[in-house]
Amino acid sequence: MHTPHRSLVRALLSAACTAALGAGLLAGTGTATAAAPSAPEATAGSKVVGYFTEWGTYDRKYYVKNIETSGSAAKLTHINYAFGNVTGGKCALGDSYAATDRAYTAAESVDGVADTWDQPLRGNFNQLLKLKKKHPGLKVLWSFGGWTWSSGFGEAAKNPAAFAQSCYDLVKNSKWAGVFDGIDIDWEYPNACGNTCDTSGRDAYRTVMAALRAKFGSGNLVTAAITADATSGGKIDAADYAGAAQYVDWYNPMTYDYFGAWDAKGPTAPHSPLNSYSGIPKADYYTSATIAKLRGLGIPASKLLLGLGFYGRGWTGVTQAAPGGTATGPAAGTYEQGIDDYKVLKTKCPATGTVAGTAYAKCGSDWWSYDTPATIATKMTYKNQQGLGGTFFWELSGDTSNGELIKAIN
Repeated sequence: MHTPHRSLVRALLSAACTAALGAGLLAGTGTATAAAPSAPEATAGSKVVGYFTEWGTYDRKYYVKNIETSGSAAKLTHINYAFGNVTGGKCALGDSYAATDRAYTAAESVDGVADTWDQPLRGNFNQLLKLKKKHPGLKVLWSFGGWTWSSGFGEAAKNPAAFAQSCYDLVKNSKWAGVFDGIDIDWEYPNACGNTCDTSGRDAYRTVMAALRAKFGSGNLVTAAITADATSGGKIDAADYAGAAQYVDWYNPMTYDYFGAWDAKGPTAPHSPLNSYSGIPKADYYTSATIAKLRGLGIPASKLLLGLGFYGRGWTGVTQAAPGGTATGPAAGTYEQGIDDYKVLKTKCPATGTVAGTAYAKCGSDWWSYDTPATIATKMTYKNQQGLGGTFFWELSGDTSNGELIKAIN
């Protein structure tokens, strides 16, 4: 999944770890206060899960309040708060200042009330509680791992029961009671390579997910972001995702980041294609192949969500407008090379074409691919035809201030 600087790290991958598919999720918080009647449980097909990044409150200045003012809170069924760390065989806080300590001004706060120095809980967690008060049906999960913090899962897998206990104690800590309705696991990747390589064996993933379900019980959500690598002998084949499916409420297959400027010379290719197309650089690197492979393993469609990226990936030094051109390296991005938010790209490099159910853009010598409201609509048709459980996306701050992309989901 995602971490703040995932693609930079990815460029350094060893040959054994090339073509790792990254993704990001955010996990959210918990129970509703009784201000309004709870919304009915989401039925298959209607889940809308968005990642909120802990670090987005810094440079991006994307606060929980922005989920409300953009109109996104009214569209979401679940928030994944990203990320908690996995270290020493346990779940751990990522950034405690951002999570529980930062004082919010009245202007920054969800409800227009400033934090005080002596209140027991501040930070993102308290803001999420305020958001849930406004939207009593909204659920929040805490997502653990991600691209940068997945190396700890191998240790956790040695004692799954102890790991699950640590996660439960943290997620359900009384200091932030009511924030989280469950846990989301973003292990990149069990028995395969991501930022680091895992050798815990094919059964480890199922064992870990079984322990989490046993500890969290039926009253809490247990979900997971998983690889989208549908190639034969690839990352889906490396772990027992089918065996673990009985323990999760749903999976979030990371059907984005299939292609990107970690392949600095190209060929240019859309990072989140829905279908195959003539000239696709790698077979089975597209969304419908991922979904077909997972369904073929016996995982119910209702337990699979369709993944969207609220960002684009791009190259520079490109002369060819159509996909498949050569490049000289990653295009410049706002925070990181080769990646930028939809809200930036829609103006900086407007879409000039579509391929495989997604959009691409050529501006100057830069070439970008990203989803637009129109291509999201295409993907929603596919989601409905497949009977998938809903949609998830990485991540909320990539959308426009009025929630253009999330509105296309609905």
